[in-house]
Amino acid sequence: MKVHTVYIENDLRNHSIVQKAMQKNPSPIFIDRYTQIFNRNNQNFRLQKRAPCLIFAKKRNHFLHPIPKGYGIGRSNNYYFSHVLNCPFDCTYCFLQGLYRSAHFVVFVNYEDFQQAIEKQIAFEENITFFSGYDGDSLALESVTGFVEAFLPFFAKHPNVEFEIRTKSIRLLPLLNAQPLPNVVIAYSLNPEKITKQMEDKTPPFSKRLEALKKLQQLGWTVALRFDPILPLGNWQPLYLECFLKTFGTLDRQKIHSVTLGNFRLPKTLFKRMEKICDNSFLPRCQTINASGINKQKALDFCQSVLLQHIPPSRLFIC
Repeated sequence: MKVHTVYIENDLRNHSIVQKAMQKNPSPIFIDRYTQIFNRNNQNFRLQKRAPCLIFAKKRNHFLHPIPKGYGIGRSNNYYFSHVLNCPFDCTYCFLQGLYRSAHFVVFVNYEDFQQAIEKQIAFEENITFFSGYDGDSLALESVTGFVEAFLPFFAKHPNVEFEIRTKSIRLLPLLNAQPLPNVVIAYSLNPEKITKQMEDKTPPFSKRLEALKKLQQLGWTVALRFDPILPLGNWQPLYLECFLKTFGTLDRQKIHSVTLGNFRLPKTLFKRMEKICDNSFLPRCQTINASGINKQKALDFCQSVLLQHIPPSRLFIC
């Protein structure tokens, strides 16, 4: 992965992940806190996206966040955590463009602190799912982060909790080299091929993601499908119908853990921020989706009806 500049917090100089990264980037810039770079004023997310920097940092608080009600996949207690901020992919609709001032990648390397927070939550509650991949793709930066490699053994020691790794990446090496765990779910975000090409720049094609899912399923991994967000653009119905038929024609539907379905949704505050920085090609498409509640409900109803022809209602979750 090519990055413009590497920044490292001073107290992480000897961290194993940092040391490995420095072998490929021998001239980093040392800083006190990642916020010195990431939270600067007058940054342009779109410009930085062309040549992002990589920042190694330590997460100091708020390791776990509760998932909003209605966004789970079956368990009563749900939390997400973010070991990275931002993503090498460039999806047109991505909320991160409005959430952060900066497009630089932040990697929080103190995994042991995340794991301690998770263990405390496990001691306090039962029936928990932990999610990664909300503020950045779980697998896309794996060659730098070693995240999956570090967390699979951890969750192997906690078989009663569920761990979802959400991704669009087809970098499967850490999963291919590991023994499948029944409590780990590999969840792929999917959209029809044409929509993927239009709206999900730099991501693997739908067909490649489907190949990855099939390979993981054959190896014994538990896989899940995330059709979220649905993007009802142009002649969208035959596109989604074809997408679903290919998906369930390729995978063993009996072994699919769960399917989620969700409309495009973006808070007005984030949309306004994105208006200021995004090119004109972004705005009409997302405004079209966001403005029409009728179209969004129609798309949700259509997709739900088709999906229920392939999976039972107990495995479909509307977000």
